[in-house]
Amino acid sequence: MKVLILFATVEGQTGKIARFAEGEVSAAGHEPVLVDAADAGVPLSFDGVSAVILAAPVHERRHPERFETILATHRAELAASRTLLLSVSLSAAFPEGREEAEDYVTELSMRTGFRPGAVMLVPGAVRMDRYDYYATQVLRHVVLRGHAYDPNVESHEFTDWAALGAKIGAFLKG
Repeated sequence: MKVLILFATVEGQTGKIARFAEGEVSAAGHEPVLVDAADAGVPLSFDGVSAVILAAPVHERRHPERFETILATHRAELAASRTLLLSVSLSAAFPEGREEAEDYVTELSMRTGFRPGAVMLVPGAVRMDRYDYYATQVLRHVVLRGHAYDPNVESHEFTDWAALGAKIGAFLKG
């Protein structure tokens, strides 16, 4: 089975998640086709594709614009395929943020006209060394306030790799 993995990444965590998905697809005996949405020069083909894994981060309540444009442009091809959306955000890392993380997917569907067959809200990561002063303060005092996280640590992954692997495995089995 040929599985298209279309992803967008901003700080690198979703790229890491997409490469993990590529490994899971290969380990299950299928053929992964990894495509970075930022690479405008790569033609997107659905020929021979049996399933599609979509992965994108959320920043300021939105998935990357180019990613959303691709979903809107190819919504007919996506609707004809089995799809799994991996929506990556810090909101997904905390129980009280799950509803907001679900809203990101709803808003994505409203903007693109695409409704994924399956969705996983994937906790992202913090990369303090990549943020400016303002972003650092928002993370410390709004997003991560009250959570057991040391804001002096430069990076931390909230991604649950075992849960992600299980979801991808279940998706591949149909």
